[in-house]
Parts: sequence; C-alpha cells; structure tokens
Amino acid sequence: MTIINHFFNSILLWAAWIIIPLIMEIIPSLGSFLILVKKRLFPHRYEDPVIWPEITLIIPVYNSQDSLQECIKSINDSDYPNDKMRIFLVNNQGKDDSFRVYTKCQELYPDLLMQWLNARQGKSRALNLALFNADGKYIIHVDSDGQFEPHAIKNMVRKFESCQDVDCMTGAILTMPEMIEEYKGIFARMLRKMEFMEYAQAFLAGRNYASETNSIYTLSGAFSAFRKSAVLKSQLYNTDTICEDTNITFQMRYLQHIKVHICENAIFMVDPIEGMNKLYTQRQRWQRGSLEVSHQFLEKDLKVRKLFTNVMVRTLMYDHTFAFPRLIWYLALICLMCMNYSAKIILLSTGLIFVLYIISGYLYYFATVGFLKEFDDLKKYYRKHWFVVPLLPFFNFIVFFIRFAGVINSINTDSAWKTRTLTDERKDFEQELKRQVKKPMNLLQRARKAVNYE
Repeated sequence: MTIINHFFNSILLWAAWIIIPLIMEIIPSLGSFLILVKKRLFPHRYEDPVIWPEITLIIPVYNSQDSLQECIKSINDSDYPNDKMRIFLVNNQGKDDSFRVYTKCQELYPDLLMQWLNARQGKSRALNLALFNADGKYIIHVDSDGQFEPHAIKNMVRKFESCQDVDCMTGAILTMPEMIEEYKGIFARMLRKMEFMEYAQAFLAGRNYASETNSIYTLSGAFSAFRKSAVLKSQLYNTDTICEDTNITFQMRYLQHIKVHICENAIFMVDPIEGMNKLYTQRQRWQRGSLEVSHQFLEKDLKVRKLFTNVMVRTLMYDHTFAFPRLIWYLALICLMCMNYSAKIILLSTGLIFVLYIISGYLYYFATVGFLKEFDDLKKYYRKHWFVVPLLPFFNFIVFFIRFAGVINSINTDSAWKTRTLTDERKDFEQELKRQVKKPMNLLQRARKAVNYE
C-alpha cells in the first residue's frame, strides 16, 4: 500500500505535468522539424499556370484610414497581374476618412479594379455581401491593417492551380520588423519581438506540422483563401460568433470534409501589437470565439475518449479543460512545500519543464529558419533574435492567464467585439478591493463609537 501511495502521490504527480508539454509542445515541434527535413529532401515544385486566373480580394474596412493605403499599395506592387484582380472594400460602419483614402488610391493605382461596398450589420455580414458579389476562381480575404509580401498572392494561387484537391488555405502572418524597431524602451520592443517570434513559429513551423496532419484549427482571418466553388457551398460567414474565421474553418472540415492547408510562402505582414491592453483584448476575443465555435460544432463530440482521435477536441481540451488544472498547479507549487516536498525538488521539476519548453522553442526556431529560406531579409531578422526563444515560455505564460481570463469572462456574456481592456479590469479590481477593505474598517469604526459612547 505504501508503494502504491508513493506512486500516486509522487510519480503521477510529476509525470502528469511533464506529459502535457511533451504531447502538446515537444512532439509537434519535433514534427515540424521533420516536416522541414522532408520538404528539403523531397521538394514540391509548383508550376506557373498557362494563364493566371481571375481572383477576388475582400478587404473589410473599419476605421482603417491609417493603414488602408499601404494595404492597397502592397496589392498593386505584388507580382500578380492587376487586370486579373478585383478588390472589394467592405465598409462596416466606419466613422473615419477611409473612403477618402479609397478614392485617393483609385487615382494612385488606376490599373486596380476596386469597388466600395457599404454594410451596416457587422463584419460577418459585410464579408458575405462581398462573397455574393465576388468574381473569379479564387477568393482571398485580408485585413486592412496589413501588407502583402510581393510574391504572396502568386504563391497562393500557384499552389491552388497545382493542387486541384486544395480548396482552402491560410497564409502565414508575421509582424513588421521595421515597425518593431521603431518602439522606444527595452520592454516595449521586447514585447513586440516576442510576438514576432511567436507568430513566425506558430505559422511557419506549427501550422506546417498541423497542415501535414490535417489539424489546422483555424484559417487566419487576416489572410485566407478559398476556391470559390467551395466557399459558396458553405453556410458562409456566421453572424453569431466573433470568430467567423474559425467558424468557416469548422464548416470546411465538418460539413464539407475539406482538408485545411497552409501556404507557408504566402506571407502577410501586420502591425505589431499596440500594447498590453490590445494583447489582453485580442487573446480574450480569440478564446471566446473558439469556445463559441466549438459549442456550435463539437457539442456531441466532446468526449475524453476522443482526445487522441479528434484534433479539434484535443486542442479545445488543451486550451480550455486543461487550463483549470494548470492554473491550480501553478498555485499548488507554493503549497507543495507544506506536503514534505523540498524546495530543491520543486525548483528542479519546474526547471525541467522550463528546459522542455526551451527545447521545443529551438526546434521551432530551426524549422522556421528553414521555412524562411525564400525571404532573405525576414530570415536574417528572425535568425538574429535567437536569444528571444528562452523568453517565449514567459510570454506564453502571460498569454495563458489572459486566455484563462477569456474563459471566465465568456461565461454568461454575449458575443461582442468590444472587450474590456486590462486597464479597465484593473481599475474595477482596485475599486472592488477598496470597497471590500472599507467594510471591516467601517465595522471597526462603529465598534469604536459604541465603546467610546459618552
């Protein structure tokens, strides 16, 4: 009995915590590295089509006057023929001068066929409006606050044309290095560099592995593409969730049984995160949307036995279900010293987890360097930031608690784009703390008055 108790109290306790990063982090990072080796040994050559097909680009616009011109310019400067592209700019109740920017771009880039559409019912309905008006063989959705790498559109269409069984793809999203370097202050610049490394590893390494194993969780809303014949058979963009990109990904996978791919050499550059408030609202919104879409599609499949057979269930359990024991574990580390665990054992076990995450990070790092071989400037910038990799576990640690807050805040709340910022919640916390502190102080004050009553 003593041996059994020791097994359950010690070995399972530590093994359970090591197995999570092993299954969810180390194995995928090793897989992405092996996929890179496979692609180097057996490269797939995509040939140019005899005639480049007509395509439609859909750009949702919402108070985008500061970034819209650069986005359109990047389309004009791309190597895809301008006469083969039609661009819909779908305005979703914006209140700035985006339309003036659009008219200016019409003068600057007369070869681009652009059309402005007004929508007043949210982003999803705005996208659907453009879908109904779309021409061409392929439809590409991009955000207005980003810019195409010059070969991105051609690379994506080339893969579509070469692989007739590919009906939907996500591009690779990276943040702009030149904008990162403009930030002043060590912390501000380091936050953006960690975000850059996170995006690069997630899209170029992580999603390559997910693409090979048919386990991409979501098509990026910032840059994704569809064969028109496939997307028009779907239920289009759902209006009941703030993660319409995840919803349409699940539609492709579960309703049409279509494999979701990545085009790793189709890169779309976006602005770095503005600050902690933006990071806080962004990741909470992603978390809430993920829960909403999972409820729509996986309600009957959420069984523990499907953890190893259904990648969507596995991802959901890791992001949400495992969040609670992980949070408890972080807090329990303090309590373990009261359970006859020495500080040495606790520090060594925590250090072991940290080492596993660093190994995972560097596997992703080397795989990502390989996937950036076509882009010299981006590869040089990424390679010289090798020292950021050991810091990514701390960044992911912060993001975990933000996502956990998203799980809590999604309870009994409606889907909405407006999410409370970290500053808003901090102020509310401070006010509530002061209010709670005042209660015993008021009682003490009353007691003093009663005792000292004359």
